[in-house]
Parts: sequence; C-alpha cells; structure tokens
Amino acid sequence: MPHSENQPFQMDTTSERIQRHGKELWDRLSERGAAPEKILDDRPLRPFSLGEVAEILGVSGSYLRQLSIDGLGPTPELGTAGRRSYTLRQINELRAYLASTRPKEALKFCPRRREGEKLQIISVAGGPSTTTTSLYLTQGLALQGFRVLAVDLDPKGSLSEMYGYFTDISPFHNDSMHAAIRYDDDRVSMHNVIRPTQFDGLHFVPGSFELEAFEQESTTRFHNEDLRYADASIRMVDALKQVEEDYDVVVIHCAPECGCFLTVGAFEAATGVLVMARPQLADIAKTAIFLNFFSHFVSLIEKAGRSVNYDFVKFLVTRHNPRDVSEQEAVTLLRDSLGDDLLTATVWESDAIREAGLKNRSLYELSAGAVGRSAYEQAMETLNSTNAEVMDIISEVWGRPPMYVSQASRSTTAGKANSQSRGLSK
Repeated sequence: MPHSENQPFQMDTTSERIQRHGKELWDRLSERGAAPEKILDDRPLRPFSLGEVAEILGVSGSYLRQLSIDGLGPTPELGTAGRRSYTLRQINELRAYLASTRPKEALKFCPRRREGEKLQIISVAGGPSTTTTSLYLTQGLALQGFRVLAVDLDPKGSLSEMYGYFTDISPFHNDSMHAAIRYDDDRVSMHNVIRPTQFDGLHFVPGSFELEAFEQESTTRFHNEDLRYADASIRMVDALKQVEEDYDVVVIHCAPECGCFLTVGAFEAATGVLVMARPQLADIAKTAIFLNFFSHFVSLIEKAGRSVNYDFVKFLVTRHNPRDVSEQEAVTLLRDSLGDDLLTATVWESDAIREAGLKNRSLYELSAGAVGRSAYEQAMETLNSTNAEVMDIISEVWGRPPMYVSQASRSTTAGKANSQSRGLSK
C-alpha cells in the first residue's frame, strides 16, 4: 500500500529492519507449527548389552543371565539370537533389586547418599575440555547409579548441546540458571529450570545467552555499591539448596566464556573443584594463570566474611598423548608440582571422543561400532578410570571405603580378556 502524501515516510533503522525480518519469519513458521519454544533432541538412549550391564554392576554375565531366566529383576529385551539388553532405567531397577537381596553389597549396587552424607557440588573449571569432562563425568556418575544434576553456566550452551538441547537455535525466556538467580521479580524456583536427559537419574540446567544479563547486572551492582562484592554467588548457593534433597552430586560446568560473577558463584557453591590441565608447557602456563584468578575469586568470598572450605581441589590431565615425549615430561612436571592433587588417570587424546562429539554424543551413548572398537575401548578405559577416581574421592568424603578404581581396573582387565565373549553374551 503506497504511503499517503500527507503521511511522512519513515525509513526503518538497520536494527529495526533486521528485527522485522526475524519476526516475519518466526510468525510464518509459527503459523505452520514449525517454531517450537526450544529445540530439543529427544532421541532415546541406546540399550546396553548384558555384557555391558555386567561390567557396570560389577557382577558376572552368567549371574545376570540366570536372574533373567528365573524371572527375577526387570525383564530384558530379547534381540537377535536371544541376546539380552537393558535400558538404563532397568539397570537402576537391577541395582535396587541386588541391593535388597545382597544387603552387604548395598553401597556397591546403590551408591546414592545416605542420611548425614552431604550433597557433593563439583565445579569443573580451568579452560579447555571443561565441556567434555563435565559431560562424561555426569553421564558416568548416572551410569553408576548416582542422582546427578548438571548445571551449564556457558552462555553459549555448549554442554546443553551435548545433552541434545540447542538453546541457540530458537529464542526462549527464563529457562536457564539465570532464571533461578536473577535479581528481579521474574526469578523462579530452581525446580522450574531443571530438564531431563535421556539418562535415567541425570538432569540438567541449560546454559543460554541470558546468563550474560546476570553478569551485566552483577557488574553494575558491584560498581554502584562502592566495589563491595554483590550477592551474586550467594544466589547460586541458595538456588542449589532448593534441590539439595533430590541429588547426590551436582556438576557445574564453568566454561571459559563464563563471566566472573557466575564463576565465583560456582566456586562458592562448590564442595570440590576439578581443574583441567593440558600436558603442554604453554597450556600449563594458562593453568597457572587460571589458578591466580581462582585464588582471587576465593579471596573475594573470604573478604565478604564467608569461609571457603573445599572437600577437595583436584587436577585432571586431558587430551593427553602418552606417546609424546614432551607431554610425558609435562605430566611429570604437573605431578611433581601438584602431588596427590593430580589425578592418577589421564584422559587420552582420542579420535573416538572427538568423533562422538561431532555427533553431539558421548561414547556412553554410542556402540563401539560407531567409532571403531579399538579406539572406543581405549577411550572408555581412560574415561572410566578418571570417573572412578572422582567417585572414590566422593566416597572418601562420605566416609565410605574406596572401591571404584579397583572395580574399573578389574573391568578393564576382564574386558581385554573377554571382548569377544562379551559380544556373544545373551
């Protein structure tokens, strides 16, 4: 419709024109039902073979097979040639059954925290591999029967994407940690921002661009209050207390893109911190610089009159090529400097891990055939060994005897000896 001669023509600004195009496209998609509030990849988790379940539970395949024949525990799916497989929910049902029938081994089968054992909140920080480490730690804990909450503090939602939750594809509002810690009246309960994953017992809080708004407002408050530290970190602590009874472990993903106020909140809420370190001198220098920031952030909390007493601060070597002499020397340097605070296991550089990541999947979600059996088994050995150390640290905090490292070692040995027979388990 042409403009009236009596009505002055007003040209859109660039931002208004871009916004108008976006709204027009979105409205037309909405009319066709093609513009959901968020994009969520909800493909189910694959079933696990009887051999895999036996390794996860630390029992023999023949024992599980006999339980199935006797009609005890959950009923597995029967596939080709009668091969049995279980969903993760059925594995957890097996855990409950075994814990009730073998009470002396109840902690082994059902490791959830008991009365008097405090929630473990682990902040994963320090640079590269925080996303991968957070992903494999949370999924590994869930596979072992823990109730786990992952909190993604990355404004880009990198961990959320690995859970199949693509927050940057479509716009949404008040659906991240920002909603539970924001300063205005739109603040919601922590329960409102928790989402399920395909792993039974594992939930997560998405990361989104709205986290940047929290950083901006926290910065403004900081400067307006004569550089007195704002209550940003206390808000994180209070939000997690709302769901304290629902979980055994919370893992907070502190990506390099996280702002300082979000990171300080993660550090104050944490009962333990896991710091990433790559075995190259330039990257070790970055780790040392990060530790200076870490120390500064903790000192700010202490200056505000709140003590910081971690159950542990541990370091993890990631993307390690054990055949590289310079990297071997770098690991030795780290071990000489950090002592027992450096985990014994290292996560090896792996094409299998990288290929799974390109599929927005973890190796726990894929079968060996998807990335090659040899590469798959080698990568899983390093990942499971790392997770086992962390779980033993948690057990120690709870006053329990360590068992996961020895169990992982036995599983690895058995796996190498019986890889062919596992494939034939029914």
